[in-house]
Amino acid sequence: MKPLSILISATSVLLLSISPISQADNKSHVEQVDKLFKLTQMEKKIDESVDSVLQLQLRQNPQLEKHSKEMRNFFTKYIGWDALKVDLAAMYMETFTEDELKAINNFYITPAGQKVINSLPQLVQQRNQLAMQRLQQNIGELQKIVGQPAAAH
Repeated sequence: MKPLSILISATSVLLLSISPISQADNKSHVEQVDKLFKLTQMEKKIDESVDSVLQLQLRQNPQLEKHSKEMRNFFTKYIGWDALKVDLAAMYMETFTEDELKAINNFYITPAGQKVINSLPQLVQQRNQLAMQRLQQNIGELQKIVGQPAAAH
């Protein structure tokens, strides 16, 4: 029984001594995620996405306009920054090591990195428009492949 209690004591001491190191590593990892979120204006982008979802819903269902305040509160509650930030941070920490986040942040803090952050949404939108235009221009080919008549333009 004595060897078992020594093993338990030794294991406890080891776990207690590792825990602060792990917590310190975790804290600096979280700090890097927070820094990335600030550099990429994540909170602002999440808030804008809440507005976009609300506007999309109101365009699709104009009769809901009278409930827009309640809808905004609902969307903010479930997909707003405060609702998502902890889970997003966990996702980023799972995806990127602390060193990778430092490297990413070192880029994003530069003028070129800030230009990427500010330009990317417009570039994604332009890419999506280009893709849709190409698909529309060539939809007849797809319709032939699947055996359906082409729609008149």
